[in-house]
Amino acid sequence: PVRNPKASRQYIRAKAAALAAKTTDAQAPMASTETHGDAHWAYDGAHGPLAWADLKPEFATCGNGKQQSPINIDESQTLRGPAEALVFDYSNSSASVVNNGHTIQIDVAGDNGMTVRGTRYQLLQLHFHHPAEERINHRGFAMVAHLVHKDYLGRLAVVAVLLEPGAANPVINNFWTYMPLGAGDRVMMPRGSVDLGGLLPKDQRYYQFMGSLTTPPCTEDVLWMIL
Repeated sequence: PVRNPKASRQYIRAKAAALAAKTTDAQAPMASTETHGDAHWAYDGAHGPLAWADLKPEFATCGNGKQQSPINIDESQTLRGPAEALVFDYSNSSASVVNNGHTIQIDVAGDNGMTVRGTRYQLLQLHFHHPAEERINHRGFAMVAHLVHKDYLGRLAVVAVLLEPGAANPVINNFWTYMPLGAGDRVMMPRGSVDLGGLLPKDQRYYQFMGSLTTPPCTEDVLWMIL
């Protein structure tokens, strides 16, 4: 799909700046702490999206990138074509749930993967954003699960599953059961207790585009598929 300028990172930063301008120092949330000496970044305040590119040289792409995610997908400007099926190869796996200071992340063990464009991508981890970062025709969603994959050349592919409130999803409910409360904490799940197939919708039509990671270092050339 064609990127809508209103949904570009510049637009998101402008909205973040407007929010930050209304927030006093006393009210501003503290920036989350990164490990291994990384620069601190946050979703708002002094270390929010407007400042990401200046926090660390490696984050420069957050400011000067040309294929930045997230985007608004405008269906009137999408190019429709033959649907190439996403072939998921997920099996019952072991995993650990991590509170990384920004979100809840599930590090998955085992040989889970996905094939698209003739290439198999290995599943590394999945994590959540609330509310969802992606928009469809400017419509927002309550939450999104990002399933991050990598191929043998190190190229990234992310499957985004947009989520709405409703009956509890057994897979997500299982993750929440083991959710660690403290930043940096990790909780192991029982062996073989994760079945990611239950997280995928029955309708697996998707939007596809080349974008970036949505958090620093905002690396580009990431293949995105939005379910």
